[in-house]
Amino acid sequence: MKKRFLIYSFFAIATTGLVGCSEDFLDPVRDTSVLTDEDFANNADANPALIEGTLTGIYTYMARPFAALGSGAARHYDIGHKGIDIWTDMLSSDMALSNNAYNWYANFTNLLSTNDFTQQENQITWTYLYKVVNLSNIVIQNLGGNDAIQTTVKNKHMMGQAKAARAYAYFYLTQLFQREYNPNQAILPLYDGERSLYAKQPAADIYALIIDDLNQAIDLLGDFQRTQKYQINKPVAQGLLAYTYAAMGMYNESKVLSDDIIANSGHPLTTTAQLAFPGAGSGFNNVNTPSWMWGFDVTPDLGYGLVSWWGIMDVFTYSYAGAGDRKAIDNALYAQIPANDVRRTQFSSAASTLLMPTNKFFHQGRVAMGQQVVETDYIYMRVEEFYLLSAEAAAMTGDDFSAKNRLKELLASRLGGAANANAYVDPLSGDALKKAIHLQTRIELWGEGKSYFALKRNKASVTRGTNHTFLNGQTINYDETRMIFKIPIIELNNNPSITEQN
Repeated sequence: MKKRFLIYSFFAIATTGLVGCSEDFLDPVRDTSVLTDEDFANNADANPALIEGTLTGIYTYMARPFAALGSGAARHYDIGHKGIDIWTDMLSSDMALSNNAYNWYANFTNLLSTNDFTQQENQITWTYLYKVVNLSNIVIQNLGGNDAIQTTVKNKHMMGQAKAARAYAYFYLTQLFQREYNPNQAILPLYDGERSLYAKQPAADIYALIIDDLNQAIDLLGDFQRTQKYQINKPVAQGLLAYTYAAMGMYNESKVLSDDIIANSGHPLTTTAQLAFPGAGSGFNNVNTPSWMWGFDVTPDLGYGLVSWWGIMDVFTYSYAGAGDRKAIDNALYAQIPANDVRRTQFSSAASTLLMPTNKFFHQGRVAMGQQVVETDYIYMRVEEFYLLSAEAAAMTGDDFSAKNRLKELLASRLGGAANANAYVDPLSGDALKKAIHLQTRIELWGEGKSYFALKRNKASVTRGTNHTFLNGQTINYDETRMIFKIPIIELNNNPSITEQN
């Protein structure tokens, strides 16, 4: 049964008015309709629900329509975390805009938005992630600050979640606003609630904060038994840290964390039936799917509709996709999925929805444009990511044996049994194995916002298939300028400490 989510969302919505990046944003004119840090400090002891409400509100904010700019801007791709998932999948070229009917993604898939700091895609991404940072800072500061020792179990768990949420936002900022990992390059302002460093700080300092936050979160959340899957628990924090280490090239550390998640998180692999319609329990639409580690339970009382991930992606929702703005798997990638692979059936073969994910992401009613008030859930992280990341980490460090075993574990249920998985994996070694793991990451996690990070980790290039409306057939390298977001003009105008682009 779905549970209501609105109980504390007011607090996050109220506090989003006070957060931003520049000094002007961090020191706003007093607005009595908005909760401020001072309000929290004056009332936290009397009403600790203010702190808990802000923490819960962070999770609400991550999934909220018009999250960054507000409803007045009416940007229908401004949908929080899942909006970034779509943009990064498009940047990787694995998600094709195969028919452009409404122009929401035209400039982005044409790689024009990422080359122009005046475009709102950059502002939305920057503003959304820094709001998560600043909301997390509010929770941390009202629990005593970065170095405070928590004396109650509840406060320990709230601190752990807030530090992990802050690390999540900074990790995404590093990936989206830096071309590739260079510890000496100044990349981002740093705000940790006690320091407001408006100038761009070296990547080494940003990553140090991410790693410290996540290590503390892993410790603080060791005994946390969450009640909702939107909450960050220890395995989710470990997953974020595994990705951070991999982005830095610290593959031994990434593998240790990935293997621990596999062994101890309690999340089984998604079954063959669950992977694609019409299998039992199929579809990536239910947060209670056992393989999902982190996700958001979308309920009808939230009132999500067209302006949502489902409203952009799913033909069985009242959506842009259903009305002709098609998002499909790149046909060159699809051609590399073996005929005996169940994941091939996730994508439509019908001419009107060709290669759209009609059997992976769908409202269970499966009526064209039928879901008008969204009740299908958002996926953020699942355990398969760490089978693939463990395999990648092993291959990157020359441990082909471990890499192949992890890949076989995943593929046995995808390719129709262990014998088929063995036949695919056994001949691989060295660079061929690395390329196969990268390919399997792209296939397995299509549409889930992970392909762009994998492209950068593997320092790869991609040649678009023929079903892209823009730049079809073009080869794109991971480190091109047009492959990273730009610090938006609003930040440059309001923050005099940043004088040049990234």
